[in-house]
Amino acid sequence: MITYVSLLRGINVSGQKIIKMDALKELYESLHFECVRTYIQSGNIVFQFKKSKNKYLVEKISSRMRIHFGFEVPVIVLEADELKDIIERNPFKADKIKDISYLHVTFLASEPEQFNYDLINKVKSPGEEISLIGSAVYLYCPNGYGRTKLTNTFLENRLKVGATTRNWKTTLELLNIAQTNHSS
Repeated sequence: MITYVSLLRGINVSGQKIIKMDALKELYESLHFECVRTYIQSGNIVFQFKKSKNKYLVEKISSRMRIHFGFEVPVIVLEADELKDIIERNPFKADKIKDISYLHVTFLASEPEQFNYDLINKVKSPGEEISLIGSAVYLYCPNGYGRTKLTNTFLENRLKVGATTRNWKTTLELLNIAQTNHSS
């Protein structure tokens, strides 16, 4: 069995697309996923399943959610090892001057064909930093993510790829849960 992490975009935000975590866990279990664990109310699920392509799992989850809940939910699926690699490649995490509470990762559904740093740099605020490595955009937003213009929607529109963003604490906790699932 492989441990996977799925990240759902846009559920339980501003009273929209409400999904209780118990219902989400049941839905994942109905797909024959094992060791299903949710983390906070924003659509983070760790589960185990036979070795499969991430795209297959995305389609399987998305289809069942559309049928069961009646609305579309963008889904990104990573193997636990992929999440670990994304965490290890964060270019900002080793900088002791940076407060890690201002670090975020925007997970991309695929690697973008383009990444125009000049265009993106025009909208970032002083002190903000951004880096793209593979299918992850690393953000350092010292004024808070709520104040940045480098939002998930902005990045999706500029990069022409689906995305969902998590803060660094959540990202680390998801890996911790995945590693715990893996060893159990």
